Amino acid sequence: MKNFSSLKLSDDMVKNLDNIGYKTMTPIQEKALPFILESHDLIAKAKTGSGKTAAFGIGLLSKLDVKKFRVQSLVLCPTRELADQVARELRQIAKFTHNIKILTLCGGVAFGPQLGSLRHQAHIIVGTPGRVLKHLNKNSLSLDDLNMLVLDEADRMLDMGFIEEIQNVIDFAPKDRQTLLFSATYPEEIKDLSKTILNEPIEVESHTEETPNEIEEYFYEVDNDLKVKTLVNVFSSLKPKDVIVFCNTKLECDELADDLQDLNIDALSLHSDLEQYERNDVLVQFANKSCRVLVATDVAARGLDIKDLDMVVNYNIPHSEETYTHRIGRTGRAGAKGISVTIYTNREREKAEFYRDEKREFLKMENFSDTSEFEMKPEFFTLVIEGGKKDKLRKGDVLGSLTGEIGLNGDSIGKIDIYDRQTYVAIKASMRKNITKNIVIKKKRFTTWIL
Repeated sequence: MKNFSSLKLSDDMVKNLDNIGYKTMTPIQEKALPFILESHDLIAKAKTGSGKTAAFGIGLLSKLDVKKFRVQSLVLCPTRELADQVARELRQIAKFTHNIKILTLCGGVAFGPQLGSLRHQAHIIVGTPGRVLKHLNKNSLSLDDLNMLVLDEADRMLDMGFIEEIQNVIDFAPKDRQTLLFSATYPEEIKDLSKTILNEPIEVESHTEETPNEIEEYFYEVDNDLKVKTLVNVFSSLKPKDVIVFCNTKLECDELADDLQDLNIDALSLHSDLEQYERNDVLVQFANKSCRVLVATDVAARGLDIKDLDMVVNYNIPHSEETYTHRIGRTGRAGAKGISVTIYTNREREKAEFYRDEKREFLKMENFSDTSEFEMKPEFFTLVIEGGKKDKLRKGDVLGSLTGEIGLNGDSIGKIDIYDRQTYVAIKASMRKNITKNIVIKKKRFTTWIL
């Protein structure tokens, strides 16, 4: 693998990349970056985790004119969660110089504060198509100085029905620009889109780093009234640490999460009817291991970055092979073994047969074990501190107060997530009695509560 010093990058950028752990290029970076730096339009086929964000991030940051305080790059993402991840990584890479402003524009959060931020301008916008288009239509965002447009996870954006919004956003962009399209798959819709928005694009694809996930795939045929019982038996026998259960409807997500909670299985529901703050609460708890089972629809789960997931369950037969692949691909990552379970009724037998092949086991759950004593309780609970980035809180400050003032052992503190106005801390369940209703951090008192 080549070093970043082999590219036409500034010494400061190369030094910063080394400092933040980017020692050598991943295959997609090695293939894409030379063309990006030479200002070619690009179609790159690469999965999440391949290093694609750094590929386009290094490219757009290397071309940035810091003294020109106008929007020069726009990155469109399918979800707010992915946009936040991209923005965080870009800010890390941007540390090679001062005063680069990166702003996220996503739906589900208040419009007013975004207007205020835009009045002070930004160099780079990372956002979702709908919210970016809303700002363009209200003239609160200008793309007159745009020189690079990035479509990240373009296939997911098309799956979610963003094609019209994307095309409308592009209508506001200058014709003379560089366009980069990153996509895990390359269906006909992506080919059609690329023909209309890219100019003689170079196509690159990374294979070498994409070893298939090692996943055991099981299909269970059950009676409709035994689906929940079957699911609990699967949990009881296979004992996963954490699980995403996919349902096809929002109503079924809520009903199944309630049923599991009644059976002493810690479960939360995630779907598009949730307010953004509710969605944040659910995602934080699942990511920091304060919740063991997430029951979600496909659209709600887009952009989730959950590593080391033990199991994925299809509570309904997926609508397509592509959806099935997306779902189960969340387990068995980074060399770990994963498990996929699909539960279907006899009325869905014909749909299930479509998925039959030599590596998938088709079984019947006939011998149900006694699960009356079985439970799935989380290792952690989540403490919410009513203060965040706006209060200049850092992870070290929070950790110091929890171990010093409250007296927690460092080993009992898990993941710490700091947002603008709130901080979420995962704490071992056994430490719940130690928590107080407020905490002093940096000589300031903050209210706390348990999520």
